[in-house]
Amino acid sequence: MTLDLGLSIAAILILLVCSAFFSGSETALTATSRARLTELERRGSLRARMVLTLTSMRERLIGALLLGNNVVNISASALATLVLVRMFGDTGAVIASVIMTILVLIFGEVLPKTYAIANPDRTALAAAPLVRVIVAVFGPIVMAVEFIVKQVLRLFGVDIKASQNVLSAHAELRGAIDLHHKEGGVVKGDRDMLGGILDMQDLEVSDVMVHRTRMTMIDADEEPAEIVAHVLKSGHTRIPVWTETPDNIIGVLHAKNLFAALQKQGGDARKVKIDEILSPAWFVPDTRPLPDQLNAFLKRKTHFAIVVDEYGEVQGLITLEDIIEEIVGDIKDEHDAVASGVRQKPDGSFLVEGGVPIRDLNRAFDWKLPDEEFTTIAGLVIHEARMIPDVGQAFNFHGFRFEILKKRKHQVTAIRITPLQQAEGVAAV
Repeated sequence: MTLDLGLSIAAILILLVCSAFFSGSETALTATSRARLTELERRGSLRARMVLTLTSMRERLIGALLLGNNVVNISASALATLVLVRMFGDTGAVIASVIMTILVLIFGEVLPKTYAIANPDRTALAAAPLVRVIVAVFGPIVMAVEFIVKQVLRLFGVDIKASQNVLSAHAELRGAIDLHHKEGGVVKGDRDMLGGILDMQDLEVSDVMVHRTRMTMIDADEEPAEIVAHVLKSGHTRIPVWTETPDNIIGVLHAKNLFAALQKQGGDARKVKIDEILSPAWFVPDTRPLPDQLNAFLKRKTHFAIVVDEYGEVQGLITLEDIIEEIVGDIKDEHDAVASGVRQKPDGSFLVEGGVPIRDLNRAFDWKLPDEEFTTIAGLVIHEARMIPDVGQAFNFHGFRFEILKKRKHQVTAIRITPLQQAEGVAAV
């Protein structure tokens, strides 16, 4: 009797160890980082390759581990019940249920899963060889279970395949970056830079171009001396040149070519022939995806393009720097504002030019203003107001107060933006 009791207790303990193994392996293999494992595989780790293979067939993996876990838990409970019933009669079943519930909960579930969550990669790599054997052994049973489950769910109108891959890879990366930022693992600058790379997939040239109303352009019919003065005043190295109408761009004037020609003529601007030093203008559609435009810049080894719409009318210009700024943020020196076209006032409000992109404001001040339908802050105000507002009008939406300060014809050129919490505080004072 004593020998049987000892063997039974030993068997129960072995089954509890197996339960801990199944629970910890399941948690580790589902929580491990595929990115880190991919790097380990690249370095030649066979176990990392084994883990990646197992996680690639997630349903079969989890099914095999759950099957093994249930088998050992039920076996341990049945064995404990058998032993205690022999010792205490019918009361032993109740005692076995209480004891096994506590043991399985602590040592078969919580303890191994807690360790696996704290050390997912190490646990997954250690458990992979044995788990691979278990998946192979239980594979046929798991496949039969999967088939039955899918057929039952299909009766209730649930399609497993349709529910998979709800999030794209970009959305998953974005969620991971935001989560790590909230937990303090990623600083705001890195989050914005990584987010900028991901956002490029959803942007077109029209979203980042300099609009035609803000373009610096030169009339080819002006005197060469006036053109030199315009170039010096603008501070730009490349400027579009037009004739007759601003839509008729005949080329791009590079400051380097202008000053080389000026030096060649002994500093006499009157002898410089502007049309002879112009570079051909490159026209691109406003609907071109931003990654495509970036690749086109790199391929052509040029940094400047004129943006036109479907009718061939000039809409703006885009440079390589504009695209890079979508990733790294504004490229500015010590004299620039926090965001171009924005001035923060002592009362907490912001004086913003109407043409400032919404994305720049969100990135600079960590706001959440929507930028799906409109690019600029003026466009957002007009969209939400459902009218072209007049100077002095104010609107509250998306947690901010927007007051129209300046307007040129039908264009909103200056807006005061105040967070509603600060606006209410000022009003209360």
